[in-house]
Amino acid sequence: MSGNKAKPSKKNKKVATVRQARIYIKSSYNNTLISATDVQGNVLAQSSAGHVGFSGTRKATPYAAQQAVSDVMNKLKPYNVQEASVFVKGIGSAREAAIRSLNVAGLTLTLIKDITPIPHNGVRAPKKRRV
Repeated sequence: MSGNKAKPSKKNKKVATVRQARIYIKSSYNNTLISATDVQGNVLAQSSAGHVGFSGTRKATPYAAQQAVSDVMNKLKPYNVQEASVFVKGIGSAREAAIRSLNVAGLTLTLIKDITPIPHNGVRAPKKRRV
């Protein structure tokens, strides 16, 4: 009596088509993170420059961001995404390269918005020193 049970095949898995997606790009001095969600916020695909195979300071380069975007686009193919809203957060040299490669990949970009947090007045100043 062996435990050979039929495993469910991946061919039977149905993937819902998502016409419009939201793509979040977080760029820092060390890495670039890219995630694609549907309008409700459910993550469809994600990747980063480190996930693609870059390490060290090469993760923060524009080329690494392009490779991460192409990885996300390959993961998004089953969903049939045609339009995307892009939300960019952070600083770094890979921001523009990631947006440019999204456009080259064939997506129609309906919105590009910078959501980088900016401090309005900063933190509270320390108390005066009493000697």
